[in-house]
Amino acid sequence: MTPTRPRLLLALGVLAAAIGFATVLLWDAFTGRTLPVPLTAALTLVLLAVALFAWAIAVRPRLLGRPNTRPMSPFVATRTAALAMAASRTGALVAGFYFGTAVVFAMNFSTPIAAERFWYALGCVSAAALVVLAALWLEYLCRLTDKDDDPSDVRVDSDGDWVLPSTQTRRRPDRT
Repeated sequence: MTPTRPRLLLALGVLAAAIGFATVLLWDAFTGRTLPVPLTAALTLVLLAVALFAWAIAVRPRLLGRPNTRPMSPFVATRTAALAMAASRTGALVAGFYFGTAVVFAMNFSTPIAAERFWYALGCVSAAALVVLAALWLEYLCRLTDKDDDPSDVRVDSDGDWVLPSTQTRRRPDRT
C-alpha cells in the first residue's frame, strides 16, 4: 500500500464539492425545497473522528514498540492502515460534498433556512476534516520504518533448502 497523498484527498474533495453543489441545485429545482442538512450528520462525523483518535492513541505504543507493550500483529496493523486509508478518503468526500452544499446555501444566506443549513453544512465540513486528520495520523502510525523494509537485504537460498531458507544475506550491487 502506498501512503495517502494530499493531492488525492484534495481531488476527491473537489469532485465531491461539485457533486454537492449540483445536488442542492437539482434538489431545489425538482422538489421546490432546499436539501436538508441534518445536524446529526456533523455529530456522527465527530463521533467517528473521536473513535479514530482513540484507536490511534490506543495502538500507538504497540506500533512504536514501547516497553511493556505487546507488539501488534502485522495483520491487525495492516487492517488498521486500510481502515485509516478508507476513513481519510471518505472524510474527504464528505467534506467536499458538504462544502459544495454550503456554497449554495451561502448564495441564499438572506433566508433563515439557508443560513441555518449553511452553518450545519460548515459543521459537517469541520467534522469531516477532523475525520481526515485522525485517519491520516492513524495511517502514519501504521507505516513501516526504514529498518523494517530494507530492499538491499536479499536472502540467498539454494534449491535444496526451500523449506527452511538460509540465514545468509548478501547486498545488492548499487545501480548508479
